[in-house]
Amino acid sequence: MSHSHDNHDHYQPRYGKEAKFAVEAEAKLPTTMWEKEKAWALEVGLQGADSLRDKSIPTFSRGELPHFAGINTFLKAPYLEDVRECGRYDVAVLGAPLDSGTTYRPGTRFGPQGIRRISALYGSYSFELGVDLRESITIADLGDIFTIPANIEKSFDQISKAVSHVYASGALPVVLGGDHSIGYPTVRGVAEHLDGNLGIIHFDRHVDTQEYDLDERMHTTPWFHATDIPNVPPKNLVQIGIGGWQAPRPGVAVGRERQTTIMTVNDCVEMGVVEAAEAAIEVAFDDAEAVWLSFDVDCLDAAFVPGTGWPEPGGFLPREVLKMIQIIGSKKLAGIEVVECSPPYDNADITSLIATRVICDTLACQVRSGHLPRLK
Repeated sequence: MSHSHDNHDHYQPRYGKEAKFAVEAEAKLPTTMWEKEKAWALEVGLQGADSLRDKSIPTFSRGELPHFAGINTFLKAPYLEDVRECGRYDVAVLGAPLDSGTTYRPGTRFGPQGIRRISALYGSYSFELGVDLRESITIADLGDIFTIPANIEKSFDQISKAVSHVYASGALPVVLGGDHSIGYPTVRGVAEHLDGNLGIIHFDRHVDTQEYDLDERMHTTPWFHATDIPNVPPKNLVQIGIGGWQAPRPGVAVGRERQTTIMTVNDCVEMGVVEAAEAAIEVAFDDAEAVWLSFDVDCLDAAFVPGTGWPEPGGFLPREVLKMIQIIGSKKLAGIEVVECSPPYDNADITSLIATRVICDTLACQVRSGHLPRLK
């Protein structure tokens, strides 16, 4: 029996609902940008050796293949040296290499490097989501913000200026952290451009809402200071996954006083992760002009994220988190940050890999819901 790429009549009846959608969606995806990339790779990387049967392989690795080679940007996207040009792209990836705000295990200053490195494992196509990012949007990697390790406040100013620049350009900012103290300056960088309110959807095991920690604004404090910004009201802050033995009581008190919304892992599992995601969307987007997604990898169970500063057992399973991310990612977002990847503590890059997956799924869902590409 012939199984043509475009012949839907021969799909196996044992395909489940999601698998059937995936196979049918792939048949409709173009390959225009993939063919263009291969031609470009041959042009700038030289035609491969005569002994190679595959004449699309260049002498020098350029583009996606092979996954183990090349200079790592996020998803091997083009490195944009002139950041003044970031507005020409739909998505701008920027690293915030900072661990000055950590209060236990450091190493998140290497988070952007770790995420970029393992992102080379991925292609641009998601089977389940039916999206090929290469064919759908343009992504540029701007490299890293110049942070100041000995001065966290100056680092905050640098991060706010960088995020502000990207957001003002029209590109969707994707920030690779960095510890969670960056949540305050990233939000500050977006909020200054809004006439209305900015909501925050925050995945974490920790509340991060106390005013100070160890006498400074640390990774346990971003949302106290973010919700002090006049157009970032605490009523639009949703915190998903909070729990365990690392929730400082001063932060819990602040959340109670400011009436933030907190959902524990058990809350989400018992109501259902779909319902939990929809509830988070309702709160964060209530009278808000835009919503920022802040994802701390430690919201996952410690078994899945060894490479983080404050691992906590009892967190989410990856599939639970990804389902919620896919639902939230279907709404128009102001940007996304993924924080608390500490590669020195990681095992086989699995923590950086989940960070990469969260970003990719978010971008794919922005595409699938029509919020990207911005430049049409």
